[in-house]
Amino acid sequence: MKKRLLSVLLAAAMVVSMAACGGSDEPANNNATNTEVSTNTEADINTEAQQTASAIDNLIAATEGTVELDLWCSESPAYQAVMAEVVEAFKATYPTVDFNITIGAVSEADAKDRVLEDVEAAADVFVFADDQIAELVKAGALQEVVTTYTYNPAETNVAGTVEATKVDGKMYAYPLTASNGYFLFYNSEYVTAEQAQSWEGLLAAAEACGGKVGMDIANGWYLYSFFAGAGCELSYDGTINTCDWNSETGLAVATAISEICANNSFIAIGDADARAQVVSDPASLVAYVDGTWAASDFESAYANGYAATKLPTFSVNGTATQMGSYAGYKLVGVNAYTDQVGWSMLLAEFITNEASQAKIGVAVSESPANVVAAQAEELQANPALVALSLQSAYSDRQVVGGKFWDPAAALDTNLIEGTADLQKALDDAVAGITQAE
Repeated sequence: MKKRLLSVLLAAAMVVSMAACGGSDEPANNNATNTEVSTNTEADINTEAQQTASAIDNLIAATEGTVELDLWCSESPAYQAVMAEVVEAFKATYPTVDFNITIGAVSEADAKDRVLEDVEAAADVFVFADDQIAELVKAGALQEVVTTYTYNPAETNVAGTVEATKVDGKMYAYPLTASNGYFLFYNSEYVTAEQAQSWEGLLAAAEACGGKVGMDIANGWYLYSFFAGAGCELSYDGTINTCDWNSETGLAVATAISEICANNSFIAIGDADARAQVVSDPASLVAYVDGTWAASDFESAYANGYAATKLPTFSVNGTATQMGSYAGYKLVGVNAYTDQVGWSMLLAEFITNEASQAKIGVAVSESPANVVAAQAEELQANPALVALSLQSAYSDRQVVGGKFWDPAAALDTNLIEGTADLQKALDDAVAGITQAE
């Protein structure tokens, strides 16, 4: 069983490391520019490096026996493979320490639920989606990042990803990727770049070739994109959702969605089924809304026609309206109950440093949170990541309470199947969404 204790050694090592960060028990906050040049002198830098090295040396000196660590990350073969490479590089960095690091397959989407099943038995280090951080912190499952050993994540990552690691101003995780969002994949053999810019163009292209355009519109995560694009509100204050989807504008949006769903060239289909369909019959699904995690399937299926771009516009009362979307991040957390706090934090730092983020990003087609790593030439040439970047201008961080999902699913059904009273469907959905948690 893991213990919620900090050893005397770790406490001493952290004191030294905090001195290297300026003596504060809060991580540096870099809300200005990501390209700000440090004003540290060469002497300052050398002193900080020596202090950091001392903290690590102290940790190594006090380590006896084998360091046992569990790491959870995505179950995808590509993710498992690249994380194994990163772990080997970590072990090679500290050759005098005997490590036994086990990599478990737990999806970022499921991480919170798996951790909270039994926090003490959960992995020492785990990758999770940023929208889970509040519940993990509330449950006391995350070690606060009060210090750093090898780099300061607040200074090297995109500002939005850094903010996503914080609860009440305190940092509880390390940014890993900035690519947990969605956009449009399309087959350029059937859909032109211009047609891909609007739902009208997409549906016309699909009709012309006898194929379909698809989206998991029965999922509130995706449904949000239409209402957000039109300026409708969905927010959460930690206790209750605020939602105005039953407004006059919301009714116009719902009408537009219903019209898209009723088009013979549209198919409401879930992500897994869509990927299976496009792999088995690429011409049957010529465009689909999905994320970077699906890039390999679409690239393989569409071959020379593989293309991606931002989400299309749709018509709201005759006005072309750009779809919004949810943007999310993947973070790396350290279990508050680990009995290897120092090594767990060092592993989390190593997984999320510039070199590791670049390696992971290239391997799994995800955009690093690290500002420099994201500029890697191979990533900049990736169609999915370019599309994600284009859509990011219209994206919001996902902040929504649990009462949203079931009413949204019911609304989804009404929009897909059709209803004679859209206003009532919206009123019912908003009433459910805005219930107190």
